[in-house]
Amino acid sequence: MIEVNSSAIVLGFAVGLPLSVLFFWGLNWGMRLALASEHPGRLLLLSFLCRLVLLLTVGFGLSTLTATLWSLAGYMLAFLLVRVVTVMRAQVPRNATLPKQEGV
Repeated sequence: MIEVNSSAIVLGFAVGLPLSVLFFWGLNWGMRLALASEHPGRLLLLSFLCRLVLLLTVGFGLSTLTATLWSLAGYMLAFLLVRVVTVMRAQVPRNATLPKQEGV
C-alpha cells in the first residue's frame, strides 16, 4: 500500500498557491508590456525565463526540503487549480455582442 504524506501535500499546496498566483500575474504583466513594446519577443522570452526559473527553483527546493515527492504533488495541484481559475476568468462570454466592423 502506498503511504501518502499528507503534511507534505499540504505544505506543497500552501507554497504553490501564492507562487502560482505570482506566476500568472507575471504572465499578465509580461503580456501587457510585450503588447506595448516594439520587440515583444524579447520581453516574452525574458518573462518566461524568469517565471520558469522561479517556479522550478521553488519546486526543487520544496522537494529537497521535504525529501519526498508528495510535496510536488500538492505544488502541482495548486498550480493546476490557479491555472483553471485563471483560464475561466479570461474567457470571453459567449453571448457578448461584438461591434460590426466596416467592410465585413
